Amino acid sequence: MYVILCIFLIAFGLFLFLNPEGFYDLTERWKSSTDSEPSDFYLKDTRFGGIVFLVFGVACLVYLFFQH
Repeated sequence: MYVILCIFLIAFGLFLFLNPEGFYDLTERWKSSTDSEPSDFYLKDTRFGGIVFLVFGVACLVYLFFQH
């Protein structure tokens, strides 16, 4: 069960890190009446969040691996 959660965290972190524009399209674009692009800060912040999810997911897997 926890392994699936760790894999989900890693996959979500990779998505945020590699494709912040896609995350913007899914979560923020519909709120704007103009066809605007995400700011540089939004892209950097989303990538940072992706790194956090990725590191937490990998740490979770390592913990589960060494627990047994």
